[in-house]
Amino acid sequence: MKRNTLHHEPGTDGETVGKRRRAVHLHVMVSEEERALIQERMTEANIRNMGAYIRKMALNGYVLHVDLSPVRELVSLQRRCANNLNQVAIHANSYGLYSEEIKALQQDYADLWGPLSDLLKRLAQVVEL
Repeated sequence: MKRNTLHHEPGTDGETVGKRRRAVHLHVMVSEEERALIQERMTEANIRNMGAYIRKMALNGYVLHVDLSPVRELVSLQRRCANNLNQVAIHANSYGLYSEEIKALQQDYADLWGPLSDLLKRLAQVVEL
């Protein structure tokens, strides 16, 4: 038997039934009200898999759901800045630099670093909890 890849299902008398990462089955009874509360908290945490939610809560005691939409905006700004910088580099190598291009790049970088600084401050507050 390969280590950590094969398991035995309960009641199979040791027969190997397939590969699984987690071989131990746990069974927990809850009331309808408790199940509804669990479902509600899963929805709040944006987790659809009950096993994953229960495992996360049992092991860590909490689930942290982070809205990454500000990060997506920062990635978009960063891509635009990188694209602009590449265009200016090509232009500078061919024709020389113009001050309005440099000002536009400076504004793009200011637009990037302002939200990034705010996001990092918010993430630092979450970590302190």
